[in-house]
Amino acid sequence: MSEAQRTQVSQAPKRELPASMVERMTLILDAFDDLSSRLTLEEVACRTRLPRSTVHRILDQMVRLDWIDHASFGYCLGRRAKSMGEGDSGHIRVREAAAPLLHELHMTTGMVAHLSVLDGPDCVYLDKIGGQLAAALPSRVGGRVPAYATAGGKALLAGLEPEQVDALYPGPQLPRRTERTITDLSTLHLELNRIRRRHGLAFETGEATAGMSCAGAAIRSPASSVAAISLCGPTRPGHLERIAPLVADAVRTISRTLYPELDTPRRNRAARTSGASWSPQVMERMLATQSNGWI
Repeated sequence: MSEAQRTQVSQAPKRELPASMVERMTLILDAFDDLSSRLTLEEVACRTRLPRSTVHRILDQMVRLDWIDHASFGYCLGRRAKSMGEGDSGHIRVREAAAPLLHELHMTTGMVAHLSVLDGPDCVYLDKIGGQLAAALPSRVGGRVPAYATAGGKALLAGLEPEQVDALYPGPQLPRRTERTITDLSTLHLELNRIRRRHGLAFETGEATAGMSCAGAAIRSPASSVAAISLCGPTRPGHLERIAPLVADAVRTISRTLYPELDTPRRNRAARTSGASWSPQVMERMLATQSNGWI
């Protein structure tokens, strides 16, 4: 190549290379304003200014890799993206807010108090307070258990769309832990509907560990469930009715500590009404909605 040709090439405008896959994925992730955003395919394409066909192809790949979730309502951030967004700092913040309430629940009831988060189809324990009774339970900080087998896990699953639950448990049968464990998806959906009708209160009797019962409820942000509190101890008649209001009050307190925006006058009125409604008669009606032997 002559000197003149080299000069001509060097002075020619450089052709802009197409965006890499990493750049396109980043544009798509940035299209979701926060962890709870839900967008249609057209909305993602509009926000990223990428061709609709390109966005559709990349979204399909991201769904398979758990970066994005897809259900009837559209697309939202998946497990991997949410864990990156929250990270350990998010878990530390939840643990710090929940720790005083876990100790209080244990001291008041003598039962084992758990704090857990949903990680895919499992619950991961962030904290466990229980004294001598704790040794009777196989749960441990950092340990995993199928979410459908625990009160805290079921409270978290009840905060998901049914399609998201289906995606977590694609098999026809759920692995059994005890003779009382829910083992099919249709029964699990019935249970989650009952939990929603009880305003988030979840119960289990011997489903994760034989002879042990739990009451649980989810700590909520303005948009979703972020963690769950549960109280667990030996199965005894009537004890779930007694501990359920304590668990409900604890998650409300923690939710307001983490998310002060929940504490509006309208929500305060609703909370006072909800708190006043935990009478023995109401608890009996709530527990009476159970069927098939699950409590």
